Amino acid sequence: MSAKPSSTGERLQHLNKPKIQRCSAVTISLMRFMMHSTRHISLVMVCALALMACSPSLNWRELRNAEARFTVLLPAKPASHSRTVTLGDMKVDMQMTAAEADEMNFAVASALIDDAAQRSQALERMQQAMVKNIAGSITHQKTLKLKDGTEATEIQASGTLANGRQMTLFARFATKDQRVYQAVAIGPSHQLSAEIADTFLASFALQ
Repeated sequence: MSAKPSSTGERLQHLNKPKIQRCSAVTISLMRFMMHSTRHISLVMVCALALMACSPSLNWRELRNAEARFTVLLPAKPASHSRTVTLGDMKVDMQMTAAEADEMNFAVASALIDDAAQRSQALERMQQAMVKNIAGSITHQKTLKLKDGTEATEIQASGTLANGRQMTLFARFATKDQRVYQAVAIGPSHQLSAEIADTFLASFALQ
């Protein structure tokens, strides 16, 4: 099946045939709100909470982002956005592509940072911010290699929101060349399984 490039240099290739209900207009609006904050990089949390009215089936398709140089499987039609965010004492232009399905949110964010020491610091800040977003703590952490051989840190975290909702987060953080990356799956603990998260994270590769 042919794929059309988007304005951000992304290409989608559907892997499944079933039709799904899509919430692209809602997703785009939430992406704009989500990226508005430069104090905390809430790259995924707002979408995960606010998109619960939309519940499409998982319909995995491959996305290739030529500009940020990554490929990943997403379970629904994605939306992309970019904005200047603050990582510690750094301000960076963060690009993000996200999709939601069945109350779960899946996102890849990246930023171009010239200094190697600042890239390392940025990865730490990104990880801390994501865990803080669910008022959680890390339950598992390990080092692994992505499909392309790039070394990455993988974490699993659990937390409880102010409304009592139990949330789970799976994420990988990596750097290649002059970019930092995070791939994050987040959702209600009863909904986001390790198997679903692994389909997303295992597909994430840098070019």
